[in-house]
Parts: sequence; structure tokens; C-alpha cells
Amino acid sequence: MQADAIQRAAVLGAGTMGHGIAQVLAQADIQVCLFDVDEQATSSGLTAIQGNLDKGVSRGKVTEEDRAAALGRISCATVLGDAIDGVQLVVEAVPEKIELKHSIFAELGALGMDVLLASNTSSLSIDKIAEAAEHPERVLGMHFFNPVHLMKLVEVVRGERTSEQAAQCALDLVGRLGKTPIDVKDAPGFASSRLGIAIGLEAMRMLEEGVASAEDIDTAMTLGYGFPMGPLKLTDLVGLDVRLAIAEHLSSTLGERFSPPDILREMVARGELGKKSGKGFHNWS
Repeated sequence: MQADAIQRAAVLGAGTMGHGIAQVLAQADIQVCLFDVDEQATSSGLTAIQGNLDKGVSRGKVTEEDRAAALGRISCATVLGDAIDGVQLVVEAVPEKIELKHSIFAELGALGMDVLLASNTSSLSIDKIAEAAEHPERVLGMHFFNPVHLMKLVEVVRGERTSEQAAQCALDLVGRLGKTPIDVKDAPGFASSRLGIAIGLEAMRMLEEGVASAEDIDTAMTLGYGFPMGPLKLTDLVGLDVRLAIAEHLSSTLGERFSPPDILREMVARGELGKKSGKGFHNWS
């Protein structure tokens, strides 16, 4: 199991993270099959990839030749068996539901011994996910960040049963993708989600208490601490519903300090989910 031997990969889930991961794999000279049970999702994912690459060309970051080559390496499938045929890498990027991930990793058990099985989960336990896998030693986390084609960090998360060979392969692969890995053990929230959620929840409490406006809280962190994006704007980008689910999970495992504030629960109940709904802590319409 060597990173430079990975020539074919499958990305399971064509949403925001899934199509972003497919793009960076394709740009690293890897043939990628983007899988989703919904054909419209794969179509939308491919359109988003094309848009990202078009922007790269217009900004001089991607050549026309590299754009065409990357797109030529991407195919789509709505049948899992078709997507994973002949691959050396599978990256799961489906919604954060443990039952769904279990069903997928159970199906991946038929793959060869040299196939790396990665989950893009941002909060669920890798050990818990690996319970459904026939070969848990090949299962680990590869937590990418949104937008995948721009963000340089990838968390490589080792479960209790993850082999050293699998972990090293993932770390090397991240470097092949032109990104920087951090090596993290399986723990609630890993490193980034745990820190990011803590800051985001405190920003929400400050807004709830009337300490400052959403704009000013975000400005405090961008100009005062050098954050590329304020915690409330980032929450809008990730999705308030996603952040709520992560906070609830961390609260159940790490304690009350991660309990979601009322403002977050109320906004999600109203359908104010951030950028994808047009409104969150900021107005995106």
C-alpha cells in the first residue's frame, strides 16, 4: 500500500466535500470515479468541478491543458460496484450518519488487501466506522477542508486498529495532492473540529448575549488573530445544521462545554442554514 501506486480512486458522495476531493485527486493524476445514488448529485458535482477549474484558468492558477486533463480523469457512477472496481483508494464523503457509513464500509469489505479505505468524517469515530469493515486495519480518516481545492490542511486520523502502513500511505498521499497533513489519533472532534467548534460556539454565545454583531465578531478574529475567515462566516459556509450535529456529538462525548447554544438550534429550526439556504449569521442572498 504505497501512495505513489494509487492510480484509481472512488469518492463516495458527490456533495460539497465529495466533488472537491474528486477534483484534487484528478489534478494529482489519479483516475477518479465520483459516486452518488442520485444521478443529479453527480451531475451537479461535475459542474461544480468544472466551475472551480474554470476559475483557476481565469486566475492563471491552472492551464487549459491541466483543466482538460483533470476533467478527463473523472467519471461518475450511481452503482457502488461500478465505482469501486479496480481502485486502490476509496474516500467516503457521505452525510454524517453512522448507519450509512457502516453500510458502505461493510460493502467495501470485498475489495483487495491493498486498497486504502478513508472517511472524510469531521467528527465521527474512525474506530466506530471501522467496526463494519472486514479489514479495519485499512480504515482511517482523511478529513479535508472546504473548499477542498483551496484549503491546504488534511487531518489523517488513525484508529486503534489502523495499520502503520495505511497511515503512512495516507500521509504520503496528502503530500502528493500538494497539501499538508497532520497526524491525529481518533478522539472526539479530532484536532481541527474540536478547536473550530469551540471557537464557533463561543462566537454564537457572544452574538446571543449582544456582545457584538456577527460582522464585528468575525472581524475581531480575522484582523485581530489573523483568521482567514471569521467563525460565524465559516459556520455559514459549512452549514449551521452540520455544525449543530457536530456540536451535539461533541457534547455527548466531551461534556457540556460543547452544548449548542439556543441561537444555533433556533436558526436551524427556522431553516437558516447558512450559505446554502441564503441566510445564516450573514445574509447570502
